[in-house]
Amino acid sequence: MTVIVLTQCPVGLRGFLTRWLLEISPGVFIGGPSARVREVLWDEVRQYAGNGRALLAYSTNSEQGFTFETHDHKWHPVDHEGLTLIRRPSEQVVVPPAPKRGWSKASKRRRFGGVRGAGGADVWNG
Repeated sequence: MTVIVLTQCPVGLRGFLTRWLLEISPGVFIGGPSARVREVLWDEVRQYAGNGRALLAYSTNSEQGFTFETHDHKWHPVDHEGLTLIRRPSEQVVVPPAPKRGWSKASKRRRFGGVRGAGGADVWNG
């Protein structure tokens, strides 16, 4: 069993793959070609994908029963003690800016007691 998933690839590449595989959903191809045909198809996909991404998954005689390859994905397969896992890119930790130093306006009002003037504006005592 072979599955190829295309994202943002040229339409011509999708037409090319329909010669050997069945397109069960837009960009998702499934079939049972030989290993040699699968390798040729994957080489063509990598060559003609353009700015798109591609994923190949196929059954093998391994612990998981399948393996996969990626092309221009941010997620990459990684072997971990005999199992193939997907490594997602780590997200950048956004550090919030440091708070301003000094007293806030609300804190000043509580501490020093502001008095409401005409029009609702605060008038400071002192």
